[in-house]
Amino acid sequence: MRPVVPADLDDVLVINNASVPAVSELDAPALERLVGQTRLALAVVDDATDAVAGFALCLLPGADYASENYRWFEARSSDFLYVDRIAVGEGSRGRGLGRVLYAAIFDDARALGLAEVCCEVNTRPPNPGSMRFHTRLGFVEVGRQSTKGGSVDVAMLAAPALVG
Repeated sequence: MRPVVPADLDDVLVINNASVPAVSELDAPALERLVGQTRLALAVVDDATDAVAGFALCLLPGADYASENYRWFEARSSDFLYVDRIAVGEGSRGRGLGRVLYAAIFDDARALGLAEVCCEVNTRPPNPGSMRFHTRLGFVEVGRQSTKGGSVDVAMLAAPALVG
C-alpha cells in the first residue's frame, strides 16, 4: 500500500468508473481535483505489475467539496474522517484489500485523534454486499438521505475510530 501518485490516476479512474453505481462516476480532471483535496489517498498496488488493485480517498471536515453526502456529515460533526470512495478492482476482490485499506483509514483517524470514520452506502440502488462489509467493520447507520435529485438513497454510516 502507498499514497496515490500521479502515475496511479489512470488505474484509479478505471477502477472507480467500473464500480459505478456503488461510487459516483468521475472524469480525469474531477479525480485530480478530488485527490488534491484529500487527507488520505491510498492505493493497494500489485507488487508484480505496479498496477493499482484498489484505492481509498478520504477527506477531513472543511474541504471545499460539494458532495451531498460529505456535506451531510460535515453538518453533523467536525470530528471525523470521511471515506468519499473506496473500491477494489474486479480481479482483486475477495482478497481482503478492502479490509487492508480500512485498517489504514482507521489508523489515520486515530493518529489524528478523530472520533469517527464516516461513509455512506447506497440503499437504492441497493448495495447489500457493501452494507454487510461495513457492518462487519463496526459501522452503524446514523441517518439516511436521498441524493442526485432523488434517484439515489444512501445510508449514512459511522464507526468509532477506535473500532478499526
